[in-house]
Amino acid sequence: MKYAAKRLSFPSAILAGLALLAAGSAAAQGSTAGGAEKQASRQPDCAAAWNPAMPYMAGSVVSRGGVNYAAAFWTQGNAPEQGQAWRSGKRCRPAIQAKAADHDTNFPPNTLKFLKANTGLDGEQWDNIMKLVNKPEQDSLEWTKFYGYCEDIKDKRGYTIGIFGATTGGSNDEGPDGPTLFKEFDASSGASNPSIAGGLARAGVHGSMQGKILKISDSAKVFCDKIGGLQNNPAWRDAMWNTFYKVYIQYSVQQARQRGFSSALTIGSFVDTALNQGAAGDSGTLQGLLSRSGNSSDEKTFMTAFYAQRSKIVDTNHYNQPPNGKNRVKQWSTLLNQGETDLKNADAAVQKVTDWEMK
Repeated sequence: MKYAAKRLSFPSAILAGLALLAAGSAAAQGSTAGGAEKQASRQPDCAAAWNPAMPYMAGSVVSRGGVNYAAAFWTQGNAPEQGQAWRSGKRCRPAIQAKAADHDTNFPPNTLKFLKANTGLDGEQWDNIMKLVNKPEQDSLEWTKFYGYCEDIKDKRGYTIGIFGATTGGSNDEGPDGPTLFKEFDASSGASNPSIAGGLARAGVHGSMQGKILKISDSAKVFCDKIGGLQNNPAWRDAMWNTFYKVYIQYSVQQARQRGFSSALTIGSFVDTALNQGAAGDSGTLQGLLSRSGNSSDEKTFMTAFYAQRSKIVDTNHYNQPPNGKNRVKQWSTLLNQGETDLKNADAAVQKVTDWEMK
């Protein structure tokens, strides 16, 4: 549906970032006794990954290549390891992922029940799927921070919104999912006769349908501020998942099941393809790729062929900026080869396959 531009992450607090670097410095001054594991345990957690498209104020902290850096002054587009815009800190360790028992807390309770009933996958499996989806979309595994995400990424698809990148539509997206999202928001908020206009009103924004495209009449700042304000709104979160299911998940599950497949990895791979390249339509969509992946009833054989087909086209301007596309596919194919098909007790494996740098 959309190609993934490297999107803006939510900035860290400056003081917290400076404290993070200080912690790294203090740890480095301690005793060097002990093995590598002990040394790693004294390293600070890595800050959010550096984003070349994001402006950083003095004191902002980012990570790149396993090292934390603090901005010496306002900067944008300057790689931390180059030039004088950044002060190098100490090596850092990837942020510790939630324990399996905590995966469910990332979902609205009703959503969790709905997903289990309709996809056969539980909260842990969907949490890991969302981490794999969010890495190439937002360069972060913390997907729950993006319910209120809103940006015009200049791809002629209008505004991109939320955890799966719903769009309001444009010349490159004449069948957007944003209108469905606002109608679902109206429904989740209790409307007896839900409508797009009702959802817009509940969000406090202004716009109208022009054909199938939702034209927003507010300024970009006003519109995105309003969407950002919905980040923790329960009805908005329910609407986000209801739309995600109707537009992408349901079709993906159907395609997996009709081939006799039910693993979390296969369903997640299909969902990632559908939201990135479209569910049905031309040769680059999920439907098109499936038609060229053979008809093996062995899941690993079929998915190996599917990943090979997707890798041929995914690094294009229409889908992803190179080499992000191939890295996006490699996340899933590596887990397949490791036997992590159920995405259970897979936190460490997911962390490892997503440890690549966005371009």
